Amino acid sequence: MNFIKINYTKIILSFLFVFCFYFENFSQEPVENTPNQFWKNVSFGGAIGLNFANGFFSGTLAPSAVYNFSNTVAAGLGLNATYNSEKDVFSSTILGGSVIGLFNPLRDIQFSTEFEQLHVNRNFEDGFSAVGREDFWATALFLGVGYRSGPVTFGIRYDVLYDEDDSIYADPWLPFVRVFF
Repeated sequence: MNFIKINYTKIILSFLFVFCFYFENFSQEPVENTPNQFWKNVSFGGAIGLNFANGFFSGTLAPSAVYNFSNTVAAGLGLNATYNSEKDVFSSTILGGSVIGLFNPLRDIQFSTEFEQLHVNRNFEDGFSAVGREDFWATALFLGVGYRSGPVTFGIRYDVLYDEDDSIYADPWLPFVRVFF
């Protein structure tokens, strides 16, 4: 059996960090409860990624949407679909989603937390791998900081649940570019 190792202390501290900032900014001016007002506070964005090399292809489509509770706090959902292949070696399909929280204490600084759950399906074609096919769930909890300029944020995030043997990422530190309109 494959059990997920979870460091509950890191998870609890991460959520406390996010919720402390959320409750600090919760007492904002009342928002009208009209359908039009709701959609005025929703921002859409995401990521598109393409990578080509000699016999290698990787493509990602990751749309997301956040609700802006105030000028400083937003939370939302994201989807992720990725396909990778290397000729005569492997192919993989990654599908999943995430929950994201954003906090902007200053106009140009953005802190983020993102819980990501991805289903990974890998097929090895080289004949040398001990496993010809893998199906598993990959879990990540990212804490990030970035520089925000208009709708674009450039930054770095860290996976607090990173495990070198179980992660689909090569490193717990990942740069990001986030865009919301």
